[in-house]
Amino acid sequence: MKQINLIEKITGSGLFTGYIPFASGTFGSLVAIFIYWIPGFEQLHIMLPAIVILFIYGVYVSSKFEKIYGKDASQCTVDEIVGTWISLIAIPKSILLTLTTFFIWRALDIIKPFPARSSEKLPGGWGIMIDDVISAFYSLIIVHLIVYTFGVY
Repeated sequence: MKQINLIEKITGSGLFTGYIPFASGTFGSLVAIFIYWIPGFEQLHIMLPAIVILFIYGVYVSSKFEKIYGKDASQCTVDEIVGTWISLIAIPKSILLTLTTFFIWRALDIIKPFPARSSEKLPGGWGIMIDDVISAFYSLIIVHLIVYTFGVY
């Protein structure tokens, strides 16, 4: 059986949220929100590279999680962190919009609108990560529409 080292376990499980026996994806998303609220993290020159780096590493580490825990295992929540951050790109940083984004993102991650559900069939870590990226972009579009239509900040 392939082993996961401590760094892979910490990162892949979203600071061990993947090992919470219920709603691990939601807890992984909450970790992403806490990191987002670190002062300055929302700046695009910080957030975008963080998303790209964690996505690339997430494909790798989630492939390892899948070999040990099975297809799209709940122990792997790195995909939720990346998805949450994508959902928050260039959104005005406020508690109201962060909460709104969080709820829209979690709903879409569960519903998996087209083509998110079918992308889960991609091999290994690609299937684990891409469905969340797709759902996150839907969330991002919806929240931006809310912000710019209703002037919510």
